[in-house]
Amino acid sequence: MKGVVLAGGLGTRLLPLTKITNKHLLPVYDKPMIYYPINTLIKGGIDDIMIVTGGNNAGDFLRLLGNGSDFGLEHINYTYQEGHGGIAAALNLAEHFVDGEKIVVILGDNIFEDDIKGAVKEFEKQERGAKIFLKKIEEPKRYGVPELKGNKIINIEEKPKNPKSCYAVTGLYMYDDRVFNIIKNLEPSARGELEITDVNNAYVKEETMTYSILNGLWTDAGSSFKSYYRANKWVAEGLISKF
Repeated sequence: MKGVVLAGGLGTRLLPLTKITNKHLLPVYDKPMIYYPINTLIKGGIDDIMIVTGGNNAGDFLRLLGNGSDFGLEHINYTYQEGHGGIAAALNLAEHFVDGEKIVVILGDNIFEDDIKGAVKEFEKQERGAKIFLKKIEEPKRYGVPELKGNKIINIEEKPKNPKSCYAVTGLYMYDDRVFNIIKNLEPSARGELEITDVNNAYVKEETMTYSILNGLWTDAGSSFKSYYRANKWVAEGLISKF
């Protein structure tokens, strides 16, 4: 399986910190934010990785990460997203890299305590479809929220006013290679973007979506100053591994 880290976007929710740099390059305690999702992939057994970035700071990723030797990798791949078409549009740029394999996709500002190695092995055995990772939180309405029936997801609603469960869909996804055909057939949302929730609902509709529930800590560090502070605090206190 291959890994894709999505690290584009404008990071407007962390202004003015992101006025002169990409949010994924901001420090989380003593490491750049993007180190954490890369480490999540590597600990999960994924060592063939592509970084999708964009904006004016793409060259900074190359200067920071180089060929991946600091992570024990032989090579890191890079691609560039022109404009800001949404998470699914960014993922679509990795099609040539994925080359028919299954993939693990992680958002570059999501920080996880859990080791995903077991889930990766489960998905390798899954004949087709997708797997997402859910986390029970107090305010899921800020995220995509799954509606569960038994052990199945029957729908995912983005930022619902009345959430149908107490779980949020985190920024960690596993897909078979059909994901790119799904993306190509998406219609832009009201905000003009190709939404990852629509990708996930396509798998839900065909009943090939599975899920795992995270037990450890999780935060999307780039979504608000509160989340960014939380990530720094957890790492500083040793609750999230500093690897």
